[in-house]
Amino acid sequence: MYIRQSRLRNLRAYKYSAEDHSLVSKYILKPFYTKFFIHLFPMSMAPNLITLTGFSFVVTNFLTLLWYNPTLDTDCPRWVYASWALGLFLYQTFDACDGTQARRTGQSGPLGELFDHGVDALNTSLGVIIFAGAVNLGYSWATVLAAFGSLAAFYLTTWEEYHTGTLYLGIVSGPVEGVLTLAAVYAWTAVKGGGSYWQQPMLKTLGIDDSWLPESLRGMSWAHTYLAYGGLMLSFNVISSCISVYRTRRSQNRSPWPALAGLLPFFLPWLFIPLWLHLRPILFDHLIPFLLFIGIASAYQVGLIITAHLVRAPYPYTNVLFIPMIFGIFDALAPSIVPGWKSALGDGHYVVAYMFMCLGVCFGVHGSFIVDVVMNICEYLDIWCLTIKYRRDLGVMPPGEKKEL
Repeated sequence: MYIRQSRLRNLRAYKYSAEDHSLVSKYILKPFYTKFFIHLFPMSMAPNLITLTGFSFVVTNFLTLLWYNPTLDTDCPRWVYASWALGLFLYQTFDACDGTQARRTGQSGPLGELFDHGVDALNTSLGVIIFAGAVNLGYSWATVLAAFGSLAAFYLTTWEEYHTGTLYLGIVSGPVEGVLTLAAVYAWTAVKGGGSYWQQPMLKTLGIDDSWLPESLRGMSWAHTYLAYGGLMLSFNVISSCISVYRTRRSQNRSPWPALAGLLPFFLPWLFIPLWLHLRPILFDHLIPFLLFIGIASAYQVGLIITAHLVRAPYPYTNVLFIPMIFGIFDALAPSIVPGWKSALGDGHYVVAYMFMCLGVCFGVHGSFIVDVVMNICEYLDIWCLTIKYRRDLGVMPPGEKKEL
């Protein structure tokens, strides 16, 4: 049971709050969504079904990646990259339309936010792997760094929303400009014929002399430049989110330090993840399942935060899915620091089997979390998840609820 019965009543008091300052969203995307695309969905289609359908495009992109580029360093047929661009754009569009569909069918509520954010968390995990394959990062530390940046950005957004009560999207944000940039990268990769294009030196490709740069920066590829830019943006997001939460807690006459400690469940494990990859044969052989393991564990943590936000529960500082990772790191590190200690897993097949076991545990725990929370919310609010039970837009109201005049 992930939601205490005593807190279910808070679901009825929930009010969604968001601020989107993106100019692209305001002047281009939202008019496209509200004046055209939303009318392609029938009024009988549940908002959560739109969200799930949009996510299916990303899953299709991921399966295509596994078929054509499982090592993340091979050029694919042009149509593959084009399909990734289209799939990601459709995902963004469907994800943006679910809220509009909820409002016009009278289905707005806490389940929609949980479902939307939960799917976005899983998309973040798959999306970073697809990006790595699109620019041929391969099984490398660069791919791990890209995963860290993407997962951290999403965690920060959710953490900030929990403490401020508002989902804040700046002038430039990941869900809008970030997704459009990725779609553009995929489309341009299709034009250029493969991800190897992004491994070329950026300045030389543009015909710019790079002799004035430090030697360590000369010949930096497009892909690595993009990662550097992402690192700068992540640093800015960390600082701005911390300031926002700090000010909110101060305005409430509450100490900001317990809130800031909420960053530890994400950043503390990432202090040791590179160590595990360095000590064990995972990075260069089984990086995709490892990133899925870490990504789903992070999605589970995000799901706990969102659920706590919806029912006004205390912040979840623990994540049971990182316990297997702690054991794996300890097993790899202990022989080098404890005299006579022998690794239980060794450095061969048992390590790989253990990593896949961790992935299976993540699927099981996160899956049970999704089922339990969704069923509890649906039962308490007397709604269905993927279909519409009461057509409020047609005057069909739940028992005890009167139609607004």
